[in-house]
Amino acid sequence: MRLVLDTNVVVAALLWAGTPRRLLDRAIDEALTLYSSPALIDELAQTLHYQKFAQRIGQSGTTPGALMAQYSALVTLVSPTQVPRMIEHDVDDDQVLAAAIAANTDFIVTGDRKHLLPLGSYEGIAIITPAEALRRIEAQP
Repeated sequence: MRLVLDTNVVVAALLWAGTPRRLLDRAIDEALTLYSSPALIDELAQTLHYQKFAQRIGQSGTTPGALMAQYSALVTLVSPTQVPRMIEHDVDDDQVLAAAIAANTDFIVTGDRKHLLPLGSYEGIAIITPAEALRRIEAQP
């Protein structure tokens, strides 16, 4: 199974236990393949430096750089040739769509209830929550 994780899911997976973390664990176990793009990696790097995550990162005994290295080792990078203008108020979400198209993924996994989840799908790629992604992965033989 091929997935693109939105940055909000990646941050949750790297910093907390729960469903997003279970998706990363499945990628480590090679039960699924994660894809990202340089733009999404850059967004993640910026996000991990937000002050609101500093205490959590410190408590876990790691650094934003170490978290970036951990995630970068799990993903296959794709370089989209085009970035659609679909999400008027959040161009970062357009990068998620572009990466998913470039990687020909099965799913886009996000917690973005404002912009991405309401789309339902994009170019035939389902846009689903981490919980739904895990359900579908675990339902596979």
